[in-house]
This record gives sequence, C-alpha cells and structure tokens, in this order.
Amino acid sequence: MSIHKEKYKKILSELNGKATLVAVSKTKSVEDIQAFYDEGHRDFGENYVREMVDKAAMLPKDIHWHFIGHLQSNKVKYIASFIHLIHGIDSESLLKEINKQAKKNSRIIECLLQVHVATEETKFGFDENEILNFKAMPFENVKVKGLMGMASFSDDMHLVRCEFKKLKSLYDQFSTTHFPLSILSMGMSNDYKIAIEEGSNMVRIGSLLFGERNYNQ
Repeated sequence: MSIHKEKYKKILSELNGKATLVAVSKTKSVEDIQAFYDEGHRDFGENYVREMVDKAAMLPKDIHWHFIGHLQSNKVKYIASFIHLIHGIDSESLLKEINKQAKKNSRIIECLLQVHVATEETKFGFDENEILNFKAMPFENVKVKGLMGMASFSDDMHLVRCEFKKLKSLYDQFSTTHFPLSILSMGMSNDYKIAIEEGSNMVRIGSLLFGERNYNQ
C-alpha cells in the first residue's frame, strides 16, 4: 500500500475548507482507495470508464466518483447510474448524451464545462469565445455546476498563474452573464497552491497522495 496519510492531512490543512479535494485514484488499487475512505475521504477521481466501473462495484456506495478524463459519448451509459460529477464536458453533443443516459436512470447528473486555457494544443475544452457564448441547453437531467481547466505543464509558475487567472475571470463572467456557477475546478499536484490562491474551490491531486502512478498494471 503506497498512500501518504501525512501528506493527505497536510493538504487538507492547507485547503482549510476552501476547496474540495478530489483524490485522483486512477491506476491505484481498491485497497489504496479503501485506506483513504477509512480516513474519512469520499471524493475520488478516475479517467478510465472501465476502471471506474470496476472499482465502484467493489467499494462503498457512498463514494463520490468524479470522472476527470476525456469522456466518449458511447461510454456515458456505463457510469450514468452512479457518477457524482463529470469534469470534462467539451461539447454540446456530450451534454446531450449525458442527459439521455441520466433520464434513463431517473437522475440529474452534475457536470463541469472544460475550458482550454493552456498553451498546449493537446488539452481538450471549449475556448474563451465558446464559453462566453454558451447557451443554456434545454436538458432536464443535466446540471452545469461550474468550469474546469488545466494549466500548462510547465515550470513557469507565472504562466500557470496567468492561466488560472484567466479561468477565474471566465468563471466570474459566466456566472454574471449566464447563470450562477458554484464549482471552479483547477489545480493538481504540482500547482494546486497557486490554483487556490487564484480562486479554485476544487483540486485534483493524485501523486502526492498515492505516490507515482503505475501504468503497468
């Protein structure tokens, strides 16, 4: 078991109730997740549908599962019955499919719109204009709760801070001109402290809690 309980307690102390900590448990074992659950933690993030489904079947039912990866429309049906929050909405067609599957399960599924603020072209998400021109979709079974974004993977913390500032500005504009949002998800293991300073109220942290990921499982 490779969880870091002391770092977990330190991060919770740093967040001091200002942000929800999503423990990124992708590639980590059921035993590791259970260990954090036993410490009282309930929010866990996965980015592979099959892995999430398998883990959800083996772990306590009151866990809040967050899907934090790039979600394909044809995979929504597998998580619609239990997902707590979908972080990476990057198209209206994906929202439409989530609404369809949520309706089948008599649920309202909460989502975050992903915004592309990083310099890397590999990241997904709506651009600034698309977010500011976003129209409230007539979906009864989907609720957009906020925005999510990832800063550039860079040692230039000034660049990272500027990208977080931009996302916070878009969040504020959207809440004023469209409808109120309550979640701003930004910040990971290497930059969560800056994200909190810039207004994040949800961070996604994996390696600091679980150790480095094992991709050879």
